[in-house]
Amino acid sequence: MADFHALTVSSIKKLTPSSVAVTFDIPAALAQTFAFTAGQYITVKKEIKGAELRRAYSISSAPTKKDITIGIKKVDRGGFSDYASTKLQVGDVLEVMPPEGRFTFKTSEVQNIAAFAAGSGITPIMSIAKTVLDSNPKNTFVLVYGNKSYEETMFYTDLVKLQLDYANRFFVYFTNSQTKEEKALFGRIDTSTVNYALKNKHKDVSFDGYYLCGPEQMIHLVTDTLVDSDVPKDKIHFELFTTSEIKEEMPVAADGQTKVKVIVDDEEFELTMDKKMLVLDAVLKENIDAPYSCQGGVCSSCIAKVKEGKAEMVKNQILTDGEIADGYILTCQAHPTTATLTVDYDDV
Repeated sequence: MADFHALTVSSIKKLTPSSVAVTFDIPAALAQTFAFTAGQYITVKKEIKGAELRRAYSISSAPTKKDITIGIKKVDRGGFSDYASTKLQVGDVLEVMPPEGRFTFKTSEVQNIAAFAAGSGITPIMSIAKTVLDSNPKNTFVLVYGNKSYEETMFYTDLVKLQLDYANRFFVYFTNSQTKEEKALFGRIDTSTVNYALKNKHKDVSFDGYYLCGPEQMIHLVTDTLVDSDVPKDKIHFELFTTSEIKEEMPVAADGQTKVKVIVDDEEFELTMDKKMLVLDAVLKENIDAPYSCQGGVCSSCIAKVKEGKAEMVKNQILTDGEIADGYILTCQAHPTTATLTVDYDDV
């Protein structure tokens, strides 16, 4: 199921001192495989210092483009983002999984969309904004984007260009937490910032959807502010690029062993694992080629369906209540709670 394809890097653009935009050429033979919906991500695989690393990066380019661009912010030393920022070159070939993800925008009739992003959370918002603006000449897009400074603002020049190309339809409000600069608000995104954009600057606009991408604290704050303003929850869509540490919320896992049957790519595997382990960790330990990416519960790559037994998730930011009721779990977040467990990666 972990179906990777070799893609060539066609462009690397420095966005900020700590981030780059990497563009992959998509061969005609893989055009359908890598077709995507605005807001989705790809998983990149690279072996560094003898260890296989997989990282999920949101797509910033529009679905109408023939190539795929992702934004990468350097967050690790010696990891993939460090490699991408310092060693990756045009012409290099990387293993890439086809697009996936649920933080998506699908075009319909005239739509007014508002978005809130912080840091590298702007990456999927770029794709969504371009899609909204291109899909209908009457669509509008309002963006509130938080960073430390203009210097650290990813895609700054692209956003300014969107303002020029879509005058009176695209509105961006930059807010910087460490520098006071011209044409920017000061501070982090907070309740007053949300209300300033929506109730002051665009008080007469009826928004059809709200897209939030950034750290967990920002997601919760903006969501609570919108709900307090009577925005229906089904209009609020979000994606985390970081989440609070699992250790902070981890329940006490049961003692004992679980016999696990794993179904992936129409094959069955059996293993025995400690109930204190996470299902995905146990699966990967047995060298079973299950799909995964972030391993932090913020993407949807490792979803599987429980066919027998039960498993309890430490944290869930992806699955709906209905999906959980139907037996779906994030295997990177789930501990088995029964003596036997069957998980099916194919039935998703």
